[in-house]
Amino acid sequence: MHLNPVTPELAEEFNRLAGGSPLQDTGRYGEDPRGLIGRQDAVVVAPSSVSGVAAVIRRCNELSIAVIPRGGGTGLVGGQLPQGLPTPLVLSLGRLAAIRQVSLEENLVTAEAGCILADVHAETESLGRQFPLSLAARGSCQIGGNLATNAGGVHVLRYGNARDLCVGLEVVLPDGRIWDGLSSLRKDNAGYDLRNLFIGSEGTLGVITAARLKLFRQPVDCATALLAIPSPAAAISLLGLLQDQFESFISAFELISRVGFDFLEQQQGWFNWPMTSRPDWMVLVELSSDIELGAADRLADAAADAAGRSLVTDGAFPANEAQRLNLWRMREAIPEANRKVGSVSSHDLSVPTGSIARFIEEAGDEVAALGDFRINCFGHVGDGNLHFNVFPPAGGRANAAIGREQVKDAVHRVVRRFGGSISAEHGIGRLYVGEFMEHADTVLISMMQEVKQALDPAGIMNPGAALPMRAAAS
Repeated sequence: MHLNPVTPELAEEFNRLAGGSPLQDTGRYGEDPRGLIGRQDAVVVAPSSVSGVAAVIRRCNELSIAVIPRGGGTGLVGGQLPQGLPTPLVLSLGRLAAIRQVSLEENLVTAEAGCILADVHAETESLGRQFPLSLAARGSCQIGGNLATNAGGVHVLRYGNARDLCVGLEVVLPDGRIWDGLSSLRKDNAGYDLRNLFIGSEGTLGVITAARLKLFRQPVDCATALLAIPSPAAAISLLGLLQDQFESFISAFELISRVGFDFLEQQQGWFNWPMTSRPDWMVLVELSSDIELGAADRLADAAADAAGRSLVTDGAFPANEAQRLNLWRMREAIPEANRKVGSVSSHDLSVPTGSIARFIEEAGDEVAALGDFRINCFGHVGDGNLHFNVFPPAGGRANAAIGREQVKDAVHRVVRRFGGSISAEHGIGRLYVGEFMEHADTVLISMMQEVKQALDPAGIMNPGAALPMRAAAS
């Protein structure tokens, strides 16, 4: 595979093909939220229409120029950041931001790839519906990126990942053809399921330009509680107890360690601790229903029952909507507090739910064997997704001889021991390509490479993300 750079003359041509005025502030397009990937020179183009996207990609394919699709830039594994390429073209989808249609009868919304997730929430909620994908980055992440990475979030337990919330896609292929797969059908077994091939492909097979997404009725009864628990093992038992009582009414079940709230208290002036105790482990539980459930009373009763079984030791039960939203504000602010503290190594991983408690213990032991570190572990217990982040000791620095790679390798060894995944919801991107290639099933890798070759023979689509770049022919 041989790729060519974008010259100044070609940059002008690409902007003409894209339509609209050239972007003025392109510096932020090279920024890595975690600072792990350096900048590389690139030309940024922002098409104002799907036909503009197609024209740009078609020309890049003709000229063998790398295309890096770009959404809101919130990705944490470098999939949106070019590396090791001749000056590539970064294709911003931010101008494709229209909500084309909302169908209340079918409970579907058609949104372009550049729509901010929070804007989709606001539009659908004004019509009495909800799009339940919910991420801390919802104010800046975009629908196209959510789908390209198969985003998860706090409501996967009830509603599933982004993949489960999509019924149709519009995609520009690497040769510039436009696939109109914006179907409204909930059931269609005619041919291969190409929609799910593009979802989670990290922009390596084509560019998602629009999606038809599932809507749900807004809850009319919602209750949230922050519950203190004695251990992660108790969290698993508590989840089982609540599922027996409430089944699908559980919309979120988040495990949070004390370290996360300690960081939040250090970094955020608005933080107020809501419980009498300060436990090492807590869960944030939410029940919601589109019928009157008496959710607040029933959740309080369930917590009391769990306390009688030694699964809950304390709790904060909001008295009003403002207090309930504040609990979620606390949970969603933890990643930003982590960023300000500065981790040695952060991990987005998943293990079987029954192994969560043992994983936390064994991974903690592996990290402790390396030196004095703090661990902030939090995540979505119902789907086995943990954010296991390792920090220097309080008031000091970690051993300089023990860096990110050693910590990451130690944690990921334990992930593999439990048959887990090193990427639960962030993708492989560029940070984890080498490790993925080393440890993934060889047949899986072979099939991925064959699909990539079939759809993108020139290798222009996000080279180096999810799979390594193909070597140039000699």
